Amino acid sequence: MKNKILDEIETSLQETRSNLLHWVETAPEEKKFTCLGEDGVCIEEHLHVIDESLEKIKEGTLGVCMICHEAVESQLLQMDYTSAVCLGHFTDAELRQLEAELELSQVVQRGLLPRALPLIDGMNIAAFSRPAQIIGGDYFDFVDFKDGTHGLVMADVSGHGVSAGMFMSSLQTAFHTLVPDADSPLSVLERINRLYIHNINFTTFVTTFLGKYDPRTRIMSYANAGHNSAYVYRMSTNEEFWLRPTGPAIGLMEKFNLYKEDIKLEPGDILLLYTDGITEAANHQGMLWGEDRLADIIRDSVDLSAEQIIQKILKTLMGHTDGVAFVDDVTLVVSRVS
Repeated sequence: MKNKILDEIETSLQETRSNLLHWVETAPEEKKFTCLGEDGVCIEEHLHVIDESLEKIKEGTLGVCMICHEAVESQLLQMDYTSAVCLGHFTDAELRQLEAELELSQVVQRGLLPRALPLIDGMNIAAFSRPAQIIGGDYFDFVDFKDGTHGLVMADVSGHGVSAGMFMSSLQTAFHTLVPDADSPLSVLERINRLYIHNINFTTFVTTFLGKYDPRTRIMSYANAGHNSAYVYRMSTNEEFWLRPTGPAIGLMEKFNLYKEDIKLEPGDILLLYTDGITEAANHQGMLWGEDRLADIIRDSVDLSAEQIIQKILKTLMGHTDGVAFVDDVTLVVSRVS
């Protein structure tokens, strides 16, 4: 059962093992005592479980049900790589416990996203986010800058599941720490890249769009670090603007050559931020939905509210996929300027 899920588990276990051993070798004794207590057996047991699981991966027995000898569900393995029984063999009590754990994971995930939409003068905002798995790597947020202008964040952590969700939570902390003390989206993303590029705890990268909107001037300054192009439709002139990347994704390159752009929004403009789970959603023939279909919906929705536009996009997207499950997280933020 050597598949993508097992490859991800193996990589994660090897990285975890290396980090644990390094910490044991270099941490001061006082620090070890604080973290482990008088008995350090707990870390030895954890290393034993990791080594045993790595050996099972080599043997091809990790993730194989001990009862029916079929593959254990991938979502279950993502939650607990030591799982050795299929969901079909769980007792009612075990299923109830698993359901409770899943609900807790989803509550934690939802807690990382905004609890309420911001009240921005002259702007009607709606948002939607759904992870492809139990915990996702998409992140959107609204955080005010130092001068009181409004920050709009859309980010997509490479990968899925728990590891991407953990990265996303750290990203949230970074934005909530840095943006309130910053004057520019450029400085925020440059600092986050410096924090992550050589950090051994972060083994992936993240694409990010960060906008800074001033409702008094209706000017939005933005930096797009390798993220999908934001889209602006101008109803008054029937123009469209794609806010293309202005630099590489965070955590990919040593030289983070990122620059800032400005766009002035006008009454009637519709601004769309999204992740690639939208544009890369495929139907049974493998055809991707793409940017053009997304833009077509916006152009045909000038009389709709932001929430109605999101519902129209989701309905049309579901029609395109015709029941094919999303393989990536799906996130949308729509803003209408009045």
